[in-house]
Amino acid sequence: MATTNDIKNGSVLSIDGQLWNVVEFQHVKPGKGGAFVRTKLKNVRSGKSVDRTFNAGTKIDFATVDRRDFQYLYRDGDGFVFMDTDDYDQITVPGEIVGDAANFMLESQAVQIALHEGEPLYVELPASVVLEITYTEPGLQGDRSSAGTKAATVETGYEIQVPLFLETGTKVKVDTRTGDYLGRV
Repeated sequence: MATTNDIKNGSVLSIDGQLWNVVEFQHVKPGKGGAFVRTKLKNVRSGKSVDRTFNAGTKIDFATVDRRDFQYLYRDGDGFVFMDTDDYDQITVPGEIVGDAANFMLESQAVQIALHEGEPLYVELPASVVLEITYTEPGLQGDRSSAGTKAATVETGYEIQVPLFLETGTKVKVDTRTGDYLGRV
């Protein structure tokens, strides 16, 4: 059993039978009274975020989460098939667990999957990916009604906002956390 002194960003806590990911934490020592740890937790299953405060030194239960490297193979109905890069075992992860990461995954892309007792919890993508624009309207010179951006569909089917000068077939770098355009490649 560990204490609140062992909390770090990215740790997974087991609280009341549910798994919570530590998004951020802060150790606070006020001038008066005892120290405490203020945390922002995100439920691994539902994605719900809560703020929780623990007294300093309180015993908490850390969940054992194994982050392993996988390669995305293909989509199978509403599941996604991944291959473990170490032992070549294949697992199918339900679409609810993959979530928004599906908008940025291409076949044979490397990802990390967090596993708890062999069960997938969530999929982590690299911070940015390179995707090709499959469709976009031609940009009109002088059109500034939309702050110099237009909608573009990338090869995964996801729609992003790009500058007016980009055309179909251009490869762009996209932030996987926000879906924002980062630049041309």
